[in-house]
Amino acid sequence: MREQRRHQRIRFNAPPPVRLGQHGLSGQGTLENLSLGGLMLRTDVALKVGETFGCEFSVFGSPLIDMPAMVVSKIGDLYGARFQAGPISEVLIQEAIDGALAAGKASILSIHDLQGRKVMRIAGGLNNGLRSDFMHSLTRVGVAELDLSGVTEIDSGGLALCLIAAEQYAVSIGARSPCVERMWAGAAGAAAMR
Repeated sequence: MREQRRHQRIRFNAPPPVRLGQHGLSGQGTLENLSLGGLMLRTDVALKVGETFGCEFSVFGSPLIDMPAMVVSKIGDLYGARFQAGPISEVLIQEAIDGALAAGKASILSIHDLQGRKVMRIAGGLNNGLRSDFMHSLTRVGVAELDLSGVTEIDSGGLALCLIAAEQYAVSIGARSPCVERMWAGAAGAAAMR
């Protein structure tokens, strides 16, 4: 599960709404993931692959982002699209991404080779919304270590994923952000009381 994309994408814990339109059709959808280069959205609007559509969204209080994108893929009601953005739009998108990661409302999960070992790095929110990608990395990629230094918010679902990695897959827990350290210490204290 190596990211081969030019721009790293963020996944949302709760997908923000997106308004869209193409050839006189308009409707709503949800923003499944976002990068500087494009987005993935889920909608009932029958968008046409290879054609441009308009999209408008805000990411958890960010300024409104309104720009055209080209549909590049479709699987059921899930569409992948590439932005046709200019420099100002890219700045707005980057600020929205940075804000969502800092608030823990979005996540980036990436795999890195470090001296022959696979390290899973997570930035932003660590919660059960990452379960599918997290478990794929544990079971298929063979992760040796977790780097949680970029985690800005963690909940009990995120802690449970870390415990599964450590206890069932012998993954070492490396660098931890302060919020992870607090949650980890709380879990260790609770385990000692049992």
